[in-house]
Amino acid sequence: MAAEGPRSLFALSAAAVSRSMGALERDVWALPGHLLRGLLPLLTVFRLERAEDAARRAGLSTQPIWRKLWDDVMKTRPPNSENITCWRKKFLETFFSNVLHGVLDVSSDWRLNDHHFSPLLHSSPHVSQLTLCNMLQGAVELTAAHNQKVLENLAGSLRILKFQHLLSSDRSIRRSLVLLLHRLIHHGSVSQVSMYSWPVPDTVLLVLILSMSAGFWRSGNALTYHGSPCGLCREEDKAQSQESAQERAERGHCDEREWSDGENQKGSPRALEEADAEVNGYRADACLNSVLSRPGSPLQNQACEEASSNVPCDHTSVQGGSSHCISDQLSCHPVLRKTRRRLKSGVGKKRRCLRRSRGPYADPEDLYDFVFTVAREDNSGLLDKNSATEGENAENWTSSSPGSPCTGHAGCKKRGSAGIFSLKAAHRFRSVSTLELFSIPLTGETCRTLSNLLSSWVSLENLVLSYNESCLEQLEIRFPREPLHTMFLLPVLKASKSLQQLSLDSATLPCSQELGLLLEALKECNPNLKKLSFHDMNLAEHQKEVLLLLQDPILQEITFSFCRLFESSTTEFLSEIINTVKRNSSLKSLKLPGNRLGNHRLVALADVFSEDSSSSLCQLDVSSNCIKPDGLLEFTKKLEGHIQQRGGQIQFTHLRLFQNWLDQDAETAQEALRRLKAVCSVVNDSWDSSQAFADYISVM
Repeated sequence: MAAEGPRSLFALSAAAVSRSMGALERDVWALPGHLLRGLLPLLTVFRLERAEDAARRAGLSTQPIWRKLWDDVMKTRPPNSENITCWRKKFLETFFSNVLHGVLDVSSDWRLNDHHFSPLLHSSPHVSQLTLCNMLQGAVELTAAHNQKVLENLAGSLRILKFQHLLSSDRSIRRSLVLLLHRLIHHGSVSQVSMYSWPVPDTVLLVLILSMSAGFWRSGNALTYHGSPCGLCREEDKAQSQESAQERAERGHCDEREWSDGENQKGSPRALEEADAEVNGYRADACLNSVLSRPGSPLQNQACEEASSNVPCDHTSVQGGSSHCISDQLSCHPVLRKTRRRLKSGVGKKRRCLRRSRGPYADPEDLYDFVFTVAREDNSGLLDKNSATEGENAENWTSSSPGSPCTGHAGCKKRGSAGIFSLKAAHRFRSVSTLELFSIPLTGETCRTLSNLLSSWVSLENLVLSYNESCLEQLEIRFPREPLHTMFLLPVLKASKSLQQLSLDSATLPCSQELGLLLEALKECNPNLKKLSFHDMNLAEHQKEVLLLLQDPILQEITFSFCRLFESSTTEFLSEIINTVKRNSSLKSLKLPGNRLGNHRLVALADVFSEDSSSSLCQLDVSSNCIKPDGLLEFTKKLEGHIQQRGGQIQFTHLRLFQNWLDQDAETAQEALRRLKAVCSVVNDSWDSSQAFADYISVM
């Protein structure tokens, strides 16, 4: 009995001390290690978390206590528990999530019930990954006014943000999500966004998450938090305005009138004020080239409602403008100089095309890349072509809150296209480096939207698209002049048993065997592949692989677009191509644009339709191949001879001749085209080869 007494006395004393920690905390932390060891298990979560430094100084570990807390409170075995290195972080992170989603009652255990302890506030600094699900109730809670400090903590600690089993949500919930993503991604530390198990995704919500993850949203001054503009955006705008004003002054871009007033170049308040107006007014327009999207896609929305207060509400085109105005705006904003350099190289190539397509029905693809650089000669078709009235799709959840720009302009609210946000209002913020989509079916429009975002998503290092369904039929991969490694592509091909179309764009081949490995993988993994396309890839040294493709008994359409097939080839290679195609009865379409065929190779290709050919070729594309009228006429005559030998029986139906040198002898070209059109459907254009050469020289 004597041995039991001291232990009971210590337990009673420790319990009394734990109840009075508010007054005794400082003294408790100074206790010797052997006493502190017995006291720590009796502390609440609030006090235990604060005891970490004292325990470390005393040579004690709190890990066993946090592990016991997990077992007592969570009552589950965490996955990969053997790999957990810090049970304190694991407990507090899970505790935060459970409290946020209402699945844990803090009154259920005395260790969680401390009036000093705010569950979300005190656990938030330990949260590095967070999952939001269902109706996004967690986003609403985190953006509530009373949780402002919690959100600030998460902005510093959170690295991974996950969305799971999302459902459609209303305007107010999406508004909360906008605020959350803006704070955690644009002004926070989130580097990875993952989405899981969304069988029927809400397009508006999905594109919202993708766009903000990519760092695109409206001007910071238009984004309000509890009725006032985002303070962090205002601070950044002020810093950028001052930097812009200083650079303008140094470059001598200020108005001569301003200098005549004798104002100081660097310190003038007027200069700073005007620069601030310029940055806020033109930033949205200057980011037009960053978010590349076609009219009607989910990336376009109420243009005026999303613009900053200094952007005019009128969306009509700027007539008579000149490109130097845009350049000056760009040069005055240091953040956008890189964009300006990227666009500059393309001006010469597209200027004529843009001018030909002026007017309200301009092809958006022609205007697309250069509408911002070439003075916005007429871009009314971009914003107004697919305009829609205000409705559930466009929804005013993105509209300005009271006191923010463009409220009250009824005309503005009816001008934008349905979707997420206006290109004009897009502002570039910080973006994540990893994006993961698991079991989320993507429509064609959503894929195009994602593709457009990826084209300007400079920080993205890892992209994971994983599906539990094997119904992927079309896959297009664009490489930014990077090597094609079949081993990285192989898992995608193996998972896509239903793949019917594959397009590889702008890839380089790191070694001579790489293309052969790819063909072997396609043959093994994708037996249903019908269409295969290579664009802007140097295949000059891969003649063997090209011939193997043309022999394939399954492929029905093969495209070698600008692949330099005949750059260093011999006459024998062309003959092998012709003989191979003649023996292949499965191939229906052969597209060879931009491969330097010239007249003599075009004439030779007519032998594909000779009397001894078993070819079923219906379509031939020889665009951009330096073909002249006399060569086309000779091809036509040879083709007519083969048709006559076959008794008029031929399956050839379509010939494409875009951008060839047919303008050099109009009379001969017209005769060739007239005779060809009696045989098949011919698609060509009135291309000005001399101007094309001038454009080529201008951008060299």
